[in-house]
Amino acid sequence: MAVKTAQSAHIEHLSKDKKLLPVLLSVDPYKLKKRKNICLRLCASIMSQQLSTRVAEVIFKRFLELYAGDEPTPQQILDTPFEKLRAIGLSNAKVNYVQNVARYVLEHNTDDKKLYRMTNEEVIEFLTPIKGVGKWTVEMLLMFTLGREDVFAVDDLGIQQAMTKIYKLDATDKKAMKEKMLKISAKWAPYRTYACFYLWRYKDTK
Repeated sequence: MAVKTAQSAHIEHLSKDKKLLPVLLSVDPYKLKKRKNICLRLCASIMSQQLSTRVAEVIFKRFLELYAGDEPTPQQILDTPFEKLRAIGLSNAKVNYVQNVARYVLEHNTDDKKLYRMTNEEVIEFLTPIKGVGKWTVEMLLMFTLGREDVFAVDDLGIQQAMTKIYKLDATDKKAMKEKMLKISAKWAPYRTYACFYLWRYKDTK
């Protein structure tokens, strides 16, 4: 008997949604990854807000170049002059938010192990008090850094656009649309992160 992998398990489960099935068949399977230096990943997520993937990558590359290509520590980020961070293409607000993250991490003696031990809800509750860090930002961190399998980003514009097309949702009433999205996504648990990935890929190809 073949051993069921996490990858085959999520595809088998999500395939029960017949409207999502064509999307699953049209893109390559997704594999979650866990990453280190969570503080830096959170800063990167803030930098990428409201930017295209390409522009975000350029800015993050410039950011790392400030530290000779190495990944900076929270203290190094905090010690970096404001204008030096502005010069790589960050707005005044984003510089403040990035430094807020570094300061918060230091003040709360936060390391990767501490965050990995927390539940999704605990991570959201712990990080959203940081000015500039909203629920969406933490959800992206949960998905792409902590590698959590069951996160659904209901406020993500790409997810909303994809689900509006696939499930013929009325986007004029945002509140009602989100309620329907949550109801649909509940059936995807415990693999909602994977579903989000496929929805993003679907949107990118349409």
